[in-house]
Parts: sequence; structure tokens; C-alpha cells
Amino acid sequence: MTHTTNPQGQPIGKPVPEWTGCAPIPKTPMCGQYCDLIALDLAHSDALFAAFDADKTGTLWTYMPVGPFASAQDYAAWVETAHLSQDPLYFTIIAKDTGRPVGVASFLRIDPANGVVEVGFITFAPALQRTPAATEAMYLMMKRAMGELGYRRYEWKCDALNAPSRSAAQRLGFSYDGLFRQATIYKGRNRDTAWFSILDQDWPNVEHAFQTWLAPDNFDANGQQRQRLSDLMPSSKINPPD
Repeated sequence: MTHTTNPQGQPIGKPVPEWTGCAPIPKTPMCGQYCDLIALDLAHSDALFAAFDADKTGTLWTYMPVGPFASAQDYAAWVETAHLSQDPLYFTIIAKDTGRPVGVASFLRIDPANGVVEVGFITFAPALQRTPAATEAMYLMMKRAMGELGYRRYEWKCDALNAPSRSAAQRLGFSYDGLFRQATIYKGRNRDTAWFSILDQDWPNVEHAFQTWLAPDNFDANGQQRQRLSDLMPSSKINPPD
């Protein structure tokens, strides 16, 4: 940890005299090769519900604070409220190859004064899971916050028991920060929360890894990756416990 010393000989944090804060995150679209992210709208509701309803595993909503939704009407009622929210700030993920909504993600706990923002409420339909568009969606959100707006800290938090989410965080370049025990209660059960982050000093290397992985020449004629994103990412300094 970088620090300096005050006149009393106490260690204190490194000065950031140039810091003036960040702009709020706008609702403007984020566009990529494989997907676009546009502000969540009630018009997306039916298509999103249908995309999510294709999940037959019963696991899509296990670690989410809401859902599963029994009907398209129930989901529309949630969207009607969520699309008005400024924090979380929800986006619909649109697959470019089909033009269809296939997922939702949000910025939340948005703190422009300190340059800190979290990505969350990540809900990928089966049609989006394990595709370049899924990875690109996360890159576009990260790029908006850190590359375009200059946020200092980009966070990922999940239920500590959600092993796929923890693995995804590290694949996407996040470092493990620690465990917040009994952090919250959702769906009537305890949640210990695992915290991950990417700092502004990490961003250039993380961005390069995303750009290398997303490049067309990283995929063969069958669409299979030549290099894994996790192999391109800088090594995480701290790994979460099993």
C-alpha cells in the first residue's frame, strides 16, 4: 500500500491534489462489435422475459435480489420501476447479430466525488452466456467508467457462495479485495459478500487484454477463441479463499 508520512510521523495516504471528481455516468448507448448497451426501457420487457425464460436450469435468479418472475407481466412491473432508476442505472444488452435484447446489467453505488462505481445486477440470458458479446458488454461498461470518465475504482460484488460470479470477476481482470461477512440479507437468507475491484492504475493493462481478446483474429473460423482472456489479464494480486 502506497503511503507517506505526516509531520507527526504517522503513515497517511498518498496525496491526490489533482483530483476533482468524475462526471455522473450518462444513459447514452455503449456500442461494440458484438453488442450494444442501451438504457433499459419498458419496450424491452417482453423480449427480455422471453430470453430469460429460455433458462431451464432454474439457476438464473438464485443469487439475484429479485426473480424469478412468474410471468411477462410480473417482469414488466419490475422493468417499469427499474428503468426510472438513476442508481442503479440499468442497461439492456442487445445482441448485434439478432438485434434482440439478451441481458441486463447496471452501474450502481455511483460515487462521482470519489470516482467509485460498481457493476452489478448482471443477468445474462442463455443466448448471451459464454459469447463474445457477454464479455464485450462488461468491457464496454468498464470502458465507460474508467476509460471515458476517469473513475478511480470499479467494483464487482457477489454472494461469496456464487462460484461462477467469483470466477467471472477474476477472468475479467478484477482483483479480490476481501470478504464482508453477514453483509446483507436477501430472499430471506444471509449473504457474505465477496468484493473485487479494478483500479485506475490497472486499467491500461486490463483494457489491452480485452482489446486483444475481442480482436477478430483471436477467433478461428468456427468462432473458437485462440487465446483465453484470463491468460491475457495481468495476474490478480490476491486470490479469494476456496
